Amino acid sequence: MSTTPASTEYATEFAGRTVLVTGAASGIGLATARRLGAGGANVVVADFNAEGAEKAAAELRAAGAEAAAVELDVTRPESVEAAVTFAVDTYGALHLAVNNAGIGGPSAPTGAYDIDAYQRVVRTNLDGVFYSMRYELPAILAAGRGGSIVNVASILGSVGFAGSPAYVAAKHGVVGLTKAAAAEYAAQGVRINAVGPGFIDTPLLKTMDEAAYQGLVALHPAGRLGRSEEVAELIVFLLSDRASFVAGSYHLVDGAYTAV
Repeated sequence: MSTTPASTEYATEFAGRTVLVTGAASGIGLATARRLGAGGANVVVADFNAEGAEKAAAELRAAGAEAAAVELDVTRPESVEAAVTFAVDTYGALHLAVNNAGIGGPSAPTGAYDIDAYQRVVRTNLDGVFYSMRYELPAILAAGRGGSIVNVASILGSVGFAGSPAYVAAKHGVVGLTKAAAAEYAAQGVRINAVGPGFIDTPLLKTMDEAAYQGLVALHPAGRLGRSEEVAELIVFLLSDRASFVAGSYHLVDGAYTAV
């Protein structure tokens, strides 16, 4: 039997529920928004790129989903609060959230890392997740039917990577923040988990020198890089009632990168 949401019972598993997805204009965020929309959710597509968010929401609507776009800068608490308010005002409540927005940052050793760049990466990748949960959680509780949040960390939330001290520190922080919040809200019916994607095959990576690209592939025992849709499937599972006893956990999606 096919497991695509359009052709099975999963087509309506999120019916009546509203989800906010940050960083949803492209990559993992967009793949997740598509999958949630196909599952019947009201999808709020939030992104720093307002034009990209509008385009993504239009794509979801054209596919038959209910979707709306909102501009969001996760480094600004007031912007996050406004996005959550937009979701509640537009669809009546907020039930689910995917905190995916993030940036990479420059590559340099810790002793030479640009301080402004370090702060920018941490503000976006860690503080942005905190701000998001800070406003999402009260809204989810107010909806009165429990809920679920998935924070997108990285494989670098469990291992190091030379030249990326800011990114590694932020993603480790996301894992810890997820566990703390999960312990606080599990008894209130809100499940909070994190996922750790490995290197995902995107158009950006296709611009790499072929030797460098193949070197990256060689780091994965699976023999290839991941796809955004593969990460989205795990995120959607964790959001769903199928994962009803999964809380405070951190799931890697990395083709065995961290296993060796």
